[in-house]
Amino acid sequence: MDTERTEEAEEFALPRSRQANERLHALIPGGAHTYAKGDDQYPEDLAPVISHGRGAHVWDMDGNRYIEYGSGLRSVSLGHAHPRVVEAVRRELDRGSNFVRPSIVEVEAAERFLATVPTAEMVKFAKNGSDATTAAVRLARAATGRTRVALCADHPFFSTDDWFIGTTPMSAGIPAATTDLTVSFPYGDLAATEELLTRYQDEVACLILEPATHTEPPPGYLKGLRELADRHGCVLIFDEMITGFRWSEAGAQGLYGVVPDLSTFGKALGNGFAVSALAGRRELMERGGLRHSGDRVFLLSTTHGAETHSLAAAMAVQTTYVEEGITARLHALGERLAAGVRDAAAGMGVGDHIVVRGRASNLVFATLDESGQPSQQYRTLFLRRLLAGGVLAPSFVVSSALSEADIDHTVDVVAQACAVYRKALDAGDPTPWLAGRPVKPVFRRLA
Repeated sequence: MDTERTEEAEEFALPRSRQANERLHALIPGGAHTYAKGDDQYPEDLAPVISHGRGAHVWDMDGNRYIEYGSGLRSVSLGHAHPRVVEAVRRELDRGSNFVRPSIVEVEAAERFLATVPTAEMVKFAKNGSDATTAAVRLARAATGRTRVALCADHPFFSTDDWFIGTTPMSAGIPAATTDLTVSFPYGDLAATEELLTRYQDEVACLILEPATHTEPPPGYLKGLRELADRHGCVLIFDEMITGFRWSEAGAQGLYGVVPDLSTFGKALGNGFAVSALAGRRELMERGGLRHSGDRVFLLSTTHGAETHSLAAAMAVQTTYVEEGITARLHALGERLAAGVRDAAAGMGVGDHIVVRGRASNLVFATLDESGQPSQQYRTLFLRRLLAGGVLAPSFVVSSALSEADIDHTVDVVAQACAVYRKALDAGDPTPWLAGRPVKPVFRRLA
């Protein structure tokens, strides 16, 4: 049996990527500029360092080609080096990227965004999602005169700033006085949210949540939140970093027909180029402007927030989504993938252990152990087999650049991984198939 296990855990070596990872760790804390891209998220010595990408494929430093999912942490939804986006960016690069006064591109990008997301009345662009969500929180506090922030406890990430990170296991360096001002409510439970707002009567500045994630909102839930926010005088903020474009061109608010006071967009907005957006009601947004008589709010003011090439990328993305029906394509590809993975898992007898979840345009997977509990060890086994088959998939989030042949190949590789998964379950111990330490959760107290 031990020999068989060793053969199943055959070595898939990435020597150049391993060397590059050592160079990364020597110079960059964590070896990456985003924790979710760290090599601790992958099996030991099997964290590819990317050379380049095109469409739905990437190549590592060792020359291996992969079908890639979750591209750019969900940001590259059209595929790498998409020609319409690249051409729009190239045009602006030849005209200058940053000036001492606003560029005409800024108003054109705002007009395009507000036409795509008609539930918003004003928009301000930035470079990353954290800045946009923190600006929304600051604006809500200024508008209400309240200090507490209520965030949805069931959603994994809102910002790198203290008001959120202080609530995670990685809270080192954040004063408790800051964290104490953040409270949480459960997704889908209006009664619990109302109890929270009643307990902190007239203290909560805003409710901030992703309008949907791996589960659809219960019927009437978002409308009920809208009513709760109105009744208790707090600002309703939708974090649409993920749902924006993947749910509909107008975001989840456009799909579900519930209008927040403020919303934040990013990720898919630039197809890999750095651009995010804070959008919302004119009455609130104008507090960060010059045409009001109240106290000024330092809303968003970034040197590079309106670089012309990133705004051009955003406009090209929106045009492509609308003209080419990208959201529908993402859903069709995701449905094909989800069905194939579920069939493959069921066929190998692990349908209750490899579980695909989420909207078709935003699929994730869970790896469960013999008791049906989430397992980092089984995730490691699964990722290892996918990598060996040429599939780089920390999630199953699709891009529109995937072909049906890509999906079919992925399903074949998943089936092979499921066969090994079944053997590990039968053995009651996945360790012999890991070839090293298990992958680790991003949010943890110790390295």
